[in-house]
Order: sequence, then structure tokens, then C-alpha cells
Amino acid sequence: MSINVTTLDNGFRIVSEQMSGLKSASVGIWINTGGRNETLKQNGIAHFLEHMAFKGTQSRSALDIAQAIENVGGYINAYTSKEMTAYYARVLENDVPLAIDVIGDILLNPIFDQRELETERGVILQEIGQSLDTPDDVIFDWLQEAAFPDQPLGRTILGPSELVKNFSREDLLEFVSEQYGPEQMVLSAAGSVDHEKIVSQVKLLFDKKEPISKAAMISSKYNGGEKQVDKNLEQAHFALAFEAPGYRDETIYTSQIYSIALGGGMSSRLFQEIREKRGLCYTIFAQGGAYSDTGLLTIYSGTSADSLKDLSDITISEMKRMAIDFEQIELDRARVQMKAGLLMGLESASARAERLARMLTIWDRIPTLDEIVKKIDAVDLNDVRHFSDSIISNKKPTLSTYGPISNGVPFNQIIDSLVA
Repeated sequence: MSINVTTLDNGFRIVSEQMSGLKSASVGIWINTGGRNETLKQNGIAHFLEHMAFKGTQSRSALDIAQAIENVGGYINAYTSKEMTAYYARVLENDVPLAIDVIGDILLNPIFDQRELETERGVILQEIGQSLDTPDDVIFDWLQEAAFPDQPLGRTILGPSELVKNFSREDLLEFVSEQYGPEQMVLSAAGSVDHEKIVSQVKLLFDKKEPISKAAMISSKYNGGEKQVDKNLEQAHFALAFEAPGYRDETIYTSQIYSIALGGGMSSRLFQEIREKRGLCYTIFAQGGAYSDTGLLTIYSGTSADSLKDLSDITISEMKRMAIDFEQIELDRARVQMKAGLLMGLESASARAERLARMLTIWDRIPTLDEIVKKIDAVDLNDVRHFSDSIISNKKPTLSTYGPISNGVPFNQIIDSLVA
């Protein structure tokens, strides 16, 4: 397998990886912009734009776009995150030029037809309503908002309905002109691909696109806090978070190993203690989420109202114990889980293409898998214990609960228990 990278004169980057034995390929364009690049009045527009991209170009209708890919057995989709927007397709090897042409067309020549805009507005409003009716969706939005209040990182990807109801065609065009510059774009392809042929095609499509002066992303400031909402639901949903490293921080590997050992699987401390030994929940997990300049260690579970306080107390107790008695066998297991997840996750062309795009955006190069594995193996017991202690001693948790919580979990009690 070989990785090739080419940068056009306008800053547009092309990266590809030939994967032997495949008869298909995944190809897409990842744009270094997302929810964090929105102003307060634009909240939700990056996601709205992603929806509208498939609704017609100067030469293709919305149906034409769908049929162009599906007529050859392919798949096309997009997503918006806090820091990135992606448009991607999976096709057979001979249809890679078609996929690039379609994705290039929707990015370069969207028309944002008013009728399609109104239709998609309705779809997004339904999506917002569905999210608000899904407790284990909305609780993470509240958690993010409490962790990063009054800043882009704390706002939802979908945006509030009152803003979505009023976005205009001009608003979409303005966001494109501000954020969709060629220097923010990476075309990534993996599978049965020919790098030179891709470069030649992309040059014809994007070489004349002018760079833009993109406003700097607002730096994050973790604050911590709480949002607890009492509602008559079947379960009390519990989410607890602490500030964690961003993905450019060298301690990111320690953070990931810590989250795996704490709540990353059936052998983890939280799963064993809270579910297996005490039967307080069905689901409990810990996960590490990273952004360019910060991150969140998040613990989530659903339980009964009567068990909520016990679940919270035991969670804090296990976190405190990890700073004292974290063992080598746990470290070894978490390391293997992390490496296996990394390597198994890259067995598909889609995962490879996404990794290439993300790595190139973050580092402006592609770290080798051996390089990453060495960094995972370099994490030792003291690193994890020190990280655990730093999480606890920070004393700035973020808490979100939703459901039949009565008076909720006293937030000050959680803070006090961190130092008790």
C-alpha cells in the first residue's frame, strides 16, 4: 500500500492510498470547517449547507445527483462536525472519476434552489425535533453547552430551530464564500485508485478556485457547569465530563488509554463495578473526544431515579481509585484494545480515506501506523495515574442529567467528592 500527496498551487490537497486486492474505492472532499466556524447568528448553517449541496447544481438536479451514483451501484453522503464537513462516495474502481465529478460539481456549482431550500428546511426542522425527543442525543448537546458556554464549540451542530427557519440562499452563499476555500479542502481517496489520474481530474475542476481569507477559529475555553432537567421518562440519563487533551497534545494517547480502561468495554472498571457487580444500569461507557485545541472525557449511563446518586458516587470513586491502583494488566489490555481498534478500523477503504484526510488536515502530513503504535506503547503506568489525578484535581466537572431525576445530582456534591 502506498500513500501519495499532491498540493495544487491554490492550496488544494490531494491524498490517496492504493489498497491492493480491492475492486472499489472511497473518495471524498473533506473541508476544514464546521460548527466552530459559525458566528452566533450562523449557528446551524454549516449543517444546512451540507444538506443543500445534494439539492442541485447548474447541470444536475437533486435526482440526477442521486441517480448518477446509484446507477453504478455506489453510495454518496455527507456529514458535518464541529471542525470539519465531508462529502464522500463509495464506488467501484472504474467509477472513481464519476464520483469525483459529482462531488466537485456539488461543491463548485450549487444553485440553492429556493423550492429545494424550503423543502430541506422542513427536513432539518424535523431532524432537530427528533434530536430533542431523543434523550441520549440531547443530553450530550447540553453537556457540550455547559462545558463550553457562549462559544461556538458549545453550540449544537443542527442549530436552533428559530435560526434554521430564517436562513436564506444569500446566507448559504456567504458562508461558502467565507469558508469553502481550496486551501481548506482535501480530496482523499483509498482503495483501487490511481493517484496521477485523480490529480489530473482535480486540477481541471479546482485549479482555478481562488484561495480565501478565512477568519481565525475562536479558541475554546473550557468552563464546566451543569444542566439538569426533570422529565417523566423511563430512565434517568447521566452524563459527566472533564476537560481532556486536544488531538495535537502529546497526552492524547494517555487520555485515550485512560478512557478505555475506565469505561471502554465490558472489562472496564465502570462496566464491571456499576453494571456487573451492582446491576445499576444496562449501559455505561467512557469515551475521549478531541478537538484541535481541547477535548472532553465523557462518561454516560442511564439508570433509575433511585439509583442515580449511587451511580454518580461510584463513578467518582472509580476515577479516584485509578490514580492510586491502576495496574499493569489494565494498561496492557487498554493498549491492545486501542491498537486493535485503530488497525481493525482501517481495513475498509472508507476508513482509510477519512483517516488520510483528517491526518493531513491536522498535521499536514500522514503519520505512519507504526509511529502511532509506538506512541501508544510509550504510555506507562505513571502516565495514566498522573492523568487520572490531574482530571480529579482539576475540580471543574460538567454534569448533565435528564429524566426522572427529582432534585438531580447535587453538582456541588460531585465537586466536593473529587477532593474528599
